[in-house]
Amino acid sequence: MKQFLKFSLASALGVVIALVVLSLIWLLVLLGLASSTESTPKLQNNTLLKIELKGVLSDYAQEDPFSEVANELFGMDQAAKIGLDEILAAIKKAKNNENISGIYIESSSLQCGIASAQEIRKALSEFKESGKFIYAYANELFDQKEYYICSVADSLFLDPNGILHFAGMSATPVFLTEMLDKIGIEPEIFKVGTYKSAVEPLINKEMSKENREQTLSYLSGMWNNMLQEISADRNISVDKLNQLADRFMSLQPTKETVENGLIDDLFYPLEMMQFFADKLDSVKVKDLKMISVRALNKIPEKQTEFIKEKVAVLYAQGGISTEAPDGISSKKLVREIDKLRENESVKAVVLRVNSPGGSAFASEQIWYALGELKKEKPLVVSMGDYAASGGYYISCNADKIIAAPTTLTGSIGIFGLFFNVRELTEKIGLDFDMVKTNQHADFGDFSRKMTPAEKVLMQNSVERGYDLFVERCAQGRGMENHQIRLIGEGRVWTGEQALERKLVDELGYLDQAIDAAVELAELEKYRVVTYPEKKDFMTRVLESMNKNVSTRIIKNYLSEYFPGLQELTETKLEPGILARMPYNLIIQ
Repeated sequence: MKQFLKFSLASALGVVIALVVLSLIWLLVLLGLASSTESTPKLQNNTLLKIELKGVLSDYAQEDPFSEVANELFGMDQAAKIGLDEILAAIKKAKNNENISGIYIESSSLQCGIASAQEIRKALSEFKESGKFIYAYANELFDQKEYYICSVADSLFLDPNGILHFAGMSATPVFLTEMLDKIGIEPEIFKVGTYKSAVEPLINKEMSKENREQTLSYLSGMWNNMLQEISADRNISVDKLNQLADRFMSLQPTKETVENGLIDDLFYPLEMMQFFADKLDSVKVKDLKMISVRALNKIPEKQTEFIKEKVAVLYAQGGISTEAPDGISSKKLVREIDKLRENESVKAVVLRVNSPGGSAFASEQIWYALGELKKEKPLVVSMGDYAASGGYYISCNADKIIAAPTTLTGSIGIFGLFFNVRELTEKIGLDFDMVKTNQHADFGDFSRKMTPAEKVLMQNSVERGYDLFVERCAQGRGMENHQIRLIGEGRVWTGEQALERKLVDELGYLDQAIDAAVELAELEKYRVVTYPEKKDFMTRVLESMNKNVSTRIIKNYLSEYFPGLQELTETKLEPGILARMPYNLIIQ
């Protein structure tokens, strides 16, 4: 017995010691990362700004401490979330910093929308006005969006065995109708809008004529926009670019990308570095100095006078719901809006919208809060990749709306969605019984079909929601209800198409939206402040401990495929009334 107790106590003590040691290691890693994130890098002469087109691009990203620790401890290649705001700020800093000689873009695999790509490209084009160089390189793959961004560079380089993917655009929705039939799930759909195609994958086996028409329209609009810009910078006609796309350059010999003017030369990675060494006064490769986007942004600007007046940029990105850990939570966003309304130093607000929509109820709550803010200070909307359906709902009442040419917007329409799983439950042997005090007490119960009377009531509710949506748009845009109905019907438009139909006021980007807000507020001196405010490293660590660790591990392993999985959970197709786009368009 004594021997048993001795071994038990020794084992317990060993476990305690191991836990203490692991905790100390964890603490040391956190402290090390915290000190590295807070430290200010030094910028030497002849430094290159290195922009890595890799990971998931969002309008406004916080560094993920879990990913940083995982990478530090286990060497996991995290699915980095990059902020568009970070890239744009770094390019602007590099333009004005005499120690930055030029920009080196390394293309890998960037997950972003076309409008975001367009905004980066515009910033790079403005950088070239400084007379500094931009060179871009892809080792394994130059994807289409990345090539579009990089085509503004002075020269483009590709590995001799690399691939340039240049083939045009496509959208491929997945239809679930037969699968749902086989397993015994019946969707009950209520919608308004000929083009409101969000529910098509649940009830059709192929795209409707109307959905095919609108999808081809906005894909063609975005593709032509990209081709015109590539054509101007690469001096290749749009017709020839289309011919090259039809030849499917991905499967052509790599040397043909050079012969056709798409790429300037083929380099191995070491040759690319030697190119820079020769470019920068014959510096040796090992002595090349590069600085990352985040590191450059940590270098403070020169101290200037304190300016009290602020223009607030409020970011609203993701699917819209009442409460959500990711995406747009109406409760959280309304609190931010109210704070900005009450903050006397905030003289104007720019709402940056990047959302395909979501809950109609949550969209209305945000619309109301923005309306109250607009009574007291100018409100300008800047549209990113998406500002459609619920995303347009929350935008429509602004003093001015500015969209990128390739923004996907409109989709003015709503739908209701319920599921009846009675057939499925019968197949697997589940039985239900019901006791109720009133006729509709079990409305929405998934174990039974809706009655004809309930279907009429539900359709009426959806139509009232659509009428309210139309009314909100008409009020905000200074149009009649019937004019909105003509361009509504759930149809998706590009920014250029939306401008023609007066759904937006101008084509442009976040900088133009800030300028418009400054003009409306009649400000001479101001500073730009972003909201929600970014948190320091330790605060993010503490918050991340409350989040699902397993999700973070999955995110690290799924890498570029994670956004697709996140889309399925961000705005759930749960019972209720939604104002949402058909799907988030991922274009390759």
